[in-house]
Amino acid sequence: MKTLSSVFKRITSFRLFLPLLCLALVLIVNLIQTPSFFEITIQNGVFYGFIIDILNLSSRLIIMAVGMTLVVASSGGTDISVGAVSALAGAVCVAVLGTGESYQMPYYVSILLALLIGVICGAMNGFLVSYMKVQPMVATLILLTAGRGIAQLVTGSFILYVKPAEFGYLGAFLPGVPIPTPCFVAIFVVLVTWLILKKTAFGMYIESIGINRKASRLVGLNSKLIMFLTYVFCGVCAACAGLISVSRTSSIDANNVGKYAELDAILAVAIGGNSLAGGKFSLMGSVIGAITIQALTTTLYAMHVSADQLPLYKAVVVIIIVALQSPVLIKWVRSFTGNFLPAKVAKEAN
Repeated sequence: MKTLSSVFKRITSFRLFLPLLCLALVLIVNLIQTPSFFEITIQNGVFYGFIIDILNLSSRLIIMAVGMTLVVASSGGTDISVGAVSALAGAVCVAVLGTGESYQMPYYVSILLALLIGVICGAMNGFLVSYMKVQPMVATLILLTAGRGIAQLVTGSFILYVKPAEFGYLGAFLPGVPIPTPCFVAIFVVLVTWLILKKTAFGMYIESIGINRKASRLVGLNSKLIMFLTYVFCGVCAACAGLISVSRTSSIDANNVGKYAELDAILAVAIGGNSLAGGKFSLMGSVIGAITIQALTTTLYAMHVSADQLPLYKAVVVIIIVALQSPVLIKWVRSFTGNFLPAKVAKEAN
């Protein structure tokens, strides 16, 4: 019995236990609802299946969630402008390429311009939050409302289309490669971010100012600059997600690209077990949270839930998932399970 108890404690003390449990529950429901859910086939030289769709469609959200994680950890606030920033970056990319049979300028230049838009938007948000000490939600609300308006000005309030087939490679498949391109982009962003956080002191600095900004400043950390950089990085992530969105459809609709993406990005951070009050964070937790949200969406569509009803069902399930990770609920469960839950989790619950 003691052995089972110690094994259970060791498993539940794993930081990603609850996010992985939530993802597993969603996948199990999928398996029950659709027995062929985990089947992967090859059609026209590329992989097809529900799992491939989830990984493909969640890639954009994973990239946004990575940027949102650092913003939340450093400032204890959220960037609610990421959806509008992705729309603006996508609009700039499509507008400079033109709608003719060939590009007006090199494709890589349009990508650099779109990423530059992300840097500018992130810098604007970061300046307001870190140097002007504006509340994060209020500061990013400016671009939430104005970003799409600027995107409409860039596109002339039209839906613009890009004709060259090569434009769709970023959002679909590269010739001869069976795995969706967005998956590679998401892996690249996560890997680069992880290397920066783990191989430098930047990750520790972010957690430090998130836990106690004043104490961090007293020990010599430039908390304003660090916070500013996290918002810039979040803007770049949003722009990258916008490039994937417009590439998937080879068009830009400024009203719909990135719509409500900020809400899913925040939910991914929360489902990943990260505190929205800032401080310590888990990058992989946010990645798992993003995949969980997309798996949930795919599940509801497989259950023939209409697009209009989707937000309601999605909200109910998300509430359940977040509640499972609540320290209060963990404390209540511990009162009935004795010492099975780890002391670390119980301490956080208190």
